[in-house]
Amino acid sequence: MDFLQLAGKTILVFGVANRKSVAYHIGQLLAEAGANVLYSVRSPERQASVQKLVGDAPVYICDVEHQTQIDALRDEIAPQHPQIHGIVHSIAFADYSAGWLPFHETPRAAFLQAVDISCYSLIAFSNAFRELLDKEQGSVVAISISTTRMAAENYGYMAPVKAALDSSLAFLAKSFSQFSKVRFNAVCPGLLKTSASAGIPGYVDSYLYAEQATLRKQAVQTEEVANAAAFLISPRSSGINAQGLVIDAGMSINYFDDELIHRQK
Repeated sequence: MDFLQLAGKTILVFGVANRKSVAYHIGQLLAEAGANVLYSVRSPERQASVQKLVGDAPVYICDVEHQTQIDALRDEIAPQHPQIHGIVHSIAFADYSAGWLPFHETPRAAFLQAVDISCYSLIAFSNAFRELLDKEQGSVVAISISTTRMAAENYGYMAPVKAALDSSLAFLAKSFSQFSKVRFNAVCPGLLKTSASAGIPGYVDSYLYAEQATLRKQAVQTEEVANAAAFLISPRSSGINAQGLVIDAGMSINYFDDELIHRQK
């Protein structure tokens, strides 16, 4: 049974870096569901490495900091794929080359670049691909975080950037509703083991704590995030729009778990 109703649908996935990437797991699941998955990465070097992972699936190059490349990607894809049924945005970047600073010392240029790549890119390519997106059942899914209100020092300024992403989804949903039924949603996972997270100072300690704060005492798995993303991309989630689906295994209700509290004594 084709529960997700994705067989034969064309989905464009942004953000695969390697086998641990959320975007890679989403792409694999979509392919298993029969979807025609297209990938977009930021450089020729990344294209070569990702191509080895995804076999015959097309891998395009697009640095989302440049509108000309976004437009060129659309123009390259359109002749072969005149209709796109879904887009997955799994892109985030922060430049911490200045060192780990208190939030109030965040460098202006680094913050604005993070907003451009991690948030504005969603607006830019949604607009660029608006004529290709299936106006009846199109779906755009972004990867966010479980909460943007948890002021974790080691996450730096990415939480405010993700908050901008979450808000942009709502505004895109409303804006696109003037001429289509395209939906915009986010999957909002708790802490994951990814290559990107490995670069965050102290992340392992935070990850292990988060794992114990879940109700099941087991961290969220990347496959679980992919499952949620595939559902939001599919027509089966047609009634969900402008929402963030939190995947945190109950962590957000369990910060005062007895076991965690008594462990600190």
